[in-house]
Amino acid sequence: MIANDYDKRAINLAYYIIQTKATVRKTGVVFNLSKSTVHNDVTKKLPKLSKELYEQVDAVLKENFRVKHLRGGEATKRKYKKHG
Repeated sequence: MIANDYDKRAINLAYYIIQTKATVRKTGVVFNLSKSTVHNDVTKKLPKLSKELYEQVDAVLKENFRVKHLRGGEATKRKYKKHG
């Protein structure tokens, strides 16, 4: 049961992350929230609201965590290519 606006926000964040495979940071930018708020909503509130949604979000977050060093390496490569 969705009780308030904060619960609705957690659900909306979950759908966005699932649909776009976005990182917590990118989701925060889109929703104008801190990455900590996004993370808390989808890891602490969401499991109480919808176990199914939480499991889908968790899978995306784990995949993003698994490849974050690759994205960081690409960003650094682009930075030095641009300035080098």
